[in-house]
Amino acid sequence: MKLAFLSLFCAALAGCVAPGAAAAEQFVPLLSFRVGPYAATGSAIFGAYIDYLQYINEKEGGVNGVRLVWEECETEYNNARGVECYERLKHKGGGASVVMPLSTGITYSLIDRVAADKVPLVTIGYGRTDAADGRYFPWVFPMITTYWSQNTAMIKFIGQKEGGMDKLQGRKIVYLYHDSAYGKEVIAIMDEQAKRYGFVPSYIPVAHPGNEQQSQWLQIRQVRPDWVILSGFGVMNPTALKAAAKIGFPRERVLGVWWSGAEEDTQPAGDAAKGFIAAGFNVAGQNYPVVGEVLKYVYDRNKGNMPDRSRIGTVYYNRGLVYGIITVEAMRVAQARYGKGKALSSEQMRWGFEHIVIDDKRLAELGATGFMPAVKMSCTDHEGSGKVRFQQWDGKAWRVIGDWIDADRELVRARVETSATAYGREKGLNPRDCAKEQ
Repeated sequence: MKLAFLSLFCAALAGCVAPGAAAAEQFVPLLSFRVGPYAATGSAIFGAYIDYLQYINEKEGGVNGVRLVWEECETEYNNARGVECYERLKHKGGGASVVMPLSTGITYSLIDRVAADKVPLVTIGYGRTDAADGRYFPWVFPMITTYWSQNTAMIKFIGQKEGGMDKLQGRKIVYLYHDSAYGKEVIAIMDEQAKRYGFVPSYIPVAHPGNEQQSQWLQIRQVRPDWVILSGFGVMNPTALKAAAKIGFPRERVLGVWWSGAEEDTQPAGDAAKGFIAAGFNVAGQNYPVVGEVLKYVYDRNKGNMPDRSRIGTVYYNRGLVYGIITVEAMRVAQARYGKGKALSSEQMRWGFEHIVIDDKRLAELGATGFMPAVKMSCTDHEGSGKVRFQQWDGKAWRVIGDWIDADRELVRARVETSATAYGREKGLNPRDCAKEQ
């Protein structure tokens, strides 16, 4: 009688577990990298991601009482190791509910595998852009904004600085890029923009890891560009900023992608980084309620994942919080349909990702107003935003220098659908009929 009463009482309370009942758990595998040339990025993002999951456990007892559990596997940002980690973790803890490898190369290596396994592959701000077409890529989610959207927003930003898009005619833009799938992703769409606006692009690759760039900057000096877009990663970024300073190229005209615009990129460059501008889908700073909540419920209880608290609020740390927000919001949405207090299957999680609506009201509730853009997902659109914001390094910190800029959605979506359709033909895939899916 007593146990029955407690069970009924607990059913009315979020996060309460009746005696003798096991709390449901949602397993999140983490294909992380904390060693190697890109460790600074991985340690901050995965550290913050874990902090957010821990925050939900500490504050709410999990998502509607379902506690979040995770396990890390070190990929070293290596494609083969990333696949090994995925295979090792995908069946643990009741099965993987989502995979976020934080690597374009690993993403490409996993696309066919997650389709066979029916596991959502979420690639926020990286990965294969045409996977934004959910008809042909039902298990891949390049969410918030993609490399193609970022590039169109960057060209818009340059156009604003030049006094209008018509002023791009004849301008020279160098694209200095990490010679990998990541760096090459935007070349085709940049060519298309060059034809539309009349600027002259030059493409200059930098071999991994990027600490040798002397010949590339000799080329840049010969080209004499109006702008340099820096699509780097890790040590490539501060090396590029130092090289720009050495040849006297103004950093105010070096525009970094969001994997080139973090404290880990600017601080090692010293004074050479001052004035540098970078794109982003999140901003830096601790002055956002969501960051304060994590500090209160996680770090004040000595449960934080970051040994260096000074990194909390940095660009990459805050990006990891965005990853956590997206994961948890997908769980909330899916539980609202499939049942609160229950662990979700990977297929139910996919439904959750496809129905996320994080509008301005929800951003305020999450303590993330201005921290990240609003996002609305659907069966056909696995990107959901496309917005980009720009920050400038003042020598000590990143300062936001404008509002969110919309990508050229018409151009990007048309190219996404063309590319995804070609992929579908190549693979012999029939597109989903999203009109029949609710």
